[in-house]
Amino acid sequence: MPDYTDSELLELFRTAENKHYAFNLLVRKYREKIYYFVRRMVVSHDDADDVVQNIFIKVWNNLDSFREDSRFFTWLYRIAVNESLSFLKNRQLRSWLSLSSPEASMVRAMQDDNYFDGTEIQKRLREAIIRLPRKQKAVFNMRYYDELSYDRMSEILGTSVGALKASYHFAVKKIEQSVTGI
Repeated sequence: MPDYTDSELLELFRTAENKHYAFNLLVRKYREKIYYFVRRMVVSHDDADDVVQNIFIKVWNNLDSFREDSRFFTWLYRIAVNESLSFLKNRQLRSWLSLSSPEASMVRAMQDDNYFDGTEIQKRLREAIIRLPRKQKAVFNMRYYDELSYDRMSEILGTSVGALKASYHFAVKKIEQSVTGI
């Protein structure tokens, strides 16, 4: 794959004859990173694939109107966060109708996942993350796994740095309590 910058890919996308080619390059460049963020949020591989597909459909449908007020990655990540949170909210609404806990079904999905080969402590960490409120889960994953700065997270989420630090702090405390049993 040629090594294009985001700006070059966006420029290519804006020409009719290169639109599909440029979009495919953008997808290849960011699909894995977006997939793993979404997978940590929704747990199931199949659900993550569905959410990622929805993300890139939204990107395709809205890329012509992307004004480059922010970096492309920031814009894409914002879409990924919003789609993941919407998916989790819809799952929670469906679980209320079926009287089952969405967290319990996500823990079962993680336990049944043939690809999860972590240690017991990693399993307890994942379970603790699953049980976090949706927004804390997003903040924790962005900071802990994706190593995003609070400034970058603030751009993506449209939330103050102080609020993000507090959210991350509370998430860490909940995870510590869950993992250590204290």
